[in-house]
Amino acid sequence: MRPRSGPTVEHRVLAARLRMLRERAGVSLQAASVALGAHPATVRRIERAETGLDAHQVRVLLERYAVTAEEAEPIMAGIAAANLPGWWHAWRDAMDPWQQEVIGIESSAALVRTWHPALVPELLRTPAYEAALCRSLTADPPPRRDRHLELLAERQRRLEARGAVLWALFPAAALHTTVGGPSVMAGQRAVLEEAAHRQHLTVQVVPLDAPPHAMTGVPPLHLLRVPAPEIGDRAVLETAGARVDIIDEPAVVMDYRIRLDSACAVAPHPGSPLPEAGRGTGNP
Repeated sequence: MRPRSGPTVEHRVLAARLRMLRERAGVSLQAASVALGAHPATVRRIERAETGLDAHQVRVLLERYAVTAEEAEPIMAGIAAANLPGWWHAWRDAMDPWQQEVIGIESSAALVRTWHPALVPELLRTPAYEAALCRSLTADPPPRRDRHLELLAERQRRLEARGAVLWALFPAAALHTTVGGPSVMAGQRAVLEEAAHRQHLTVQVVPLDAPPHAMTGVPPLHLLRVPAPEIGDRAVLETAGARVDIIDEPAVVMDYRIRLDSACAVAPHPGSPLPEAGRGTGNP
């Protein structure tokens, strides 16, 4: 069994296939649980990737759903890989449970879109900027902060290594909020300016004097798209009181995507010069 650290995308895909096969066969949760000799909640947890995949249980379910050997073979062959812990497993000590779920999806996402209403988005932050934020906003002891910084650096490295697209939108106010002092902000600006020359990175900054837009007042938001038809897009909304909502309802995710599209459409074109410190810059 895979040690629990949030399901990988491979695990989610197999779990979703089991659910679709059950529904295709017209088998209820109750009937599937009878075949397993278990409670219906067990089948539901398997289909939601909330528990490791047991090869015997999966085989019993496939037989109950009258799945052909040809269709069952890749599912059975994928169980071992699906049960492996995600790469982020080593950083569990520096993560909240919701982060394990989000990073599990982010680690295979082909597209990550992110909005922050007040700060530089997390996946664009320099180590110095993030460290200064952690010191200001959390009571974490230095060892946990160090582990958090390691994890963020690894997330950024993996995102770039697999050629995933990162599209970030944030207000110019983030560049006027001094995090960690002038040298830290200078380093952060340099990274953002260099981003304009990177193939898979899009950065848009809403000017200080811009009118309200579709994302005005919206908390930090991340949209994640994984290139697997079994897994729909996710919206991750960071709300007040350190609460995080992970949304997979297609209509709600679509609403956030439309709002983000609208805000990006009226923001300065990607590659536009960053607003100068202490000055507002209107739309071109």
